[in-house]
Amino acid sequence: MTATTDQHGLVDRLAAAIGSRVLSGEIPTGTRLRQESLASEFGVSRTPVREALRQLQASGLVSVAPNRGAVVRGPSPRDIREAYAVRAELEGFAAEHAVGHIDDAQLEQLREAERLFRHSVEEVIEDRRRGLERHWSTESEWERANNLFHGVIQEAAGNRQLLRAIAHLHQRFPRDLTWSALSRSSHLLAENVEQHRRILAAIEARDPAQARVAMTEHVRAAGELIARRLEEPASSSPPSRSRRARGSP
Repeated sequence: MTATTDQHGLVDRLAAAIGSRVLSGEIPTGTRLRQESLASEFGVSRTPVREALRQLQASGLVSVAPNRGAVVRGPSPRDIREAYAVRAELEGFAAEHAVGHIDDAQLEQLREAERLFRHSVEEVIEDRRRGLERHWSTESEWERANNLFHGVIQEAAGNRQLLRAIAHLHQRFPRDLTWSALSRSSHLLAENVEQHRRILAAIEARDPAQARVAMTEHVRAAGELIARRLEEPASSSPPSRSRRARGSP
């Protein structure tokens, strides 16, 4: 392996590691990515870090502002509306086709996801009564419920190309976007749970047309909530991430 090839491999690994943190929500939108800090953290020189940030800029995850360097770029409201319009059709298709193939074990997984959704909302409401905020995490009950619910339906649809297309859309945006929009209000969270209940009811009733409608409406509603959240002034931002509820994920 030549030195040049090895350098390219290092740059790719750095870009993947930093990009993963951005998409997971660990590095929030608007964060300045300092080359010196990243180089020290990864134990490399600034040169591969600079090249990795250029890769991320090309992918749209990072922007480079004069006198500020690299900054994590968030999606625009238009980006969200366009992506979620496509995702709604894809996931609606998945729900429609899952009806004819889903088995009893998968149905029970959907019911378990619904129970997790309801329990997570109850905990959020209880935390707020105590003046605490529950923040998003890959390990949170709501996130696990959401991944399980949508994943089971997509798997039951049995279309590999569909799975790849949906995964591609998911990979373009930070994973905490939906929670950041829903968690502003207990009412919004409750409505999200109800939307999942309607999808499950249509699948249990073996009604492919209604399953598609319910899923499409659900995904479009989530996209619109996120887009409107991004359109709000910065002064209406949620509480700092440093304020975590005791015992929250």
